[in-house]
Amino acid sequence: MTEDQFMGNIYQRFPVTIERGLGAHVWDISGKEYIDCMGGYGVALVGHCNPRVVKAIKSQLDKIITVHSSLYNKTREQFLQKLISISPPSLSQVYLNNSGTEAVEAAIKFARKFTGRKGLVAMNGSYHGKSFGSLSVTFNPKYRRAFEPLLSNVSFTPFGDVEALRSTVNSDTALVILEPIQGESGIHVAPDGFLQEVRKICNESGAVLVFDEIQAGLGRTGKMWASQHWDTTPDMMCLAKGIAGGVPMGATLVRPDILACIGKGEQSSTFGGNPISCAAGIGALQALTEDGLVDNAANMGKIFHEGLERLKEKHKIIREVRGKGLMIGVEMKFEVKDILFDGIANNLLLLYSGKNILRLLPPLVISESDINKTLETLDMILTKEEKRRSV
Repeated sequence: MTEDQFMGNIYQRFPVTIERGLGAHVWDISGKEYIDCMGGYGVALVGHCNPRVVKAIKSQLDKIITVHSSLYNKTREQFLQKLISISPPSLSQVYLNNSGTEAVEAAIKFARKFTGRKGLVAMNGSYHGKSFGSLSVTFNPKYRRAFEPLLSNVSFTPFGDVEALRSTVNSDTALVILEPIQGESGIHVAPDGFLQEVRKICNESGAVLVFDEIQAGLGRTGKMWASQHWDTTPDMMCLAKGIAGGVPMGATLVRPDILACIGKGEQSSTFGGNPISCAAGIGALQALTEDGLVDNAANMGKIFHEGLERLKEKHKIIREVRGKGLMIGVEMKFEVKDILFDGIANNLLLLYSGKNILRLLPPLVISESDINKTLETLDMILTKEEKRRSV
């Protein structure tokens, strides 16, 4: 592929050149059609080329493309109003940026300034990004090792272990950050009661609680926010991926008293709040709230999970199926590389999470017929894989 001449070896590449997409389907340059369960790593949340998003972008292009946040802009204002209308009531202010890692970076800075403390506590298995601050609270050593030393005063504690967290948080803890459902480490769902206990620990210690809903938020799990499954609200929430229908955008939702401690010029973004991104964001949020996509994620997720559990009963090489809504992990008893390539050969794009876990993040517009076709294709692929391994 010619791209490799210019982009080096940074990305794990698959031998597919995608030219166009619509809904939960994409087409390569030869016209071959795929069901897309990769979903741009969750970015294609409201579907490829969602009509609301496309219309909003085209309309904004005729007006103006960039307006720095030192000036006012009505498109930005409308997006902020729409976002806050669906956010937890206590998170009524927003710092707009361009990506998930920037949203996390801002949360770290805000927590340190607000509390006057330095300590950061994250979870084993966490993934929060690859810039220096977000990488510092990302657990996997393979991402961290080559770039150390990172931020100091960072501790990790087992995901779901309340007592371990309680013994780790102290008077110097500025922030506790976690994903309600861990994505990169293999779709691990928080145990019931854990988020509520984390909330109590932060209340007692004065630490700021941050939920990273970059992958799990905005309807992905069948509720607008993954944390709603446990009736828990953080002090800050980090968003990105599908928030603008595929256009780059990140956002840090913040309690007003926390953001009030940040002085003018202490945090800013040249592109944050860009009118094109905000227009796309309006379209994406309209799709979520007016087109039933959150309910569809719940309903289609149930169908997907039930089908995968049936496959688990049939194929003993599946170890576990986990997740919520359309955020699904299928842990296998072997590496999934061959399954990914067999998927491509059979018109199905799949994602991975580690060496032995299939990760499924289809657009929330996916249909029951597409899910059934995906299950049929996986059944065929797994049957082939079992025969190959029994030889």
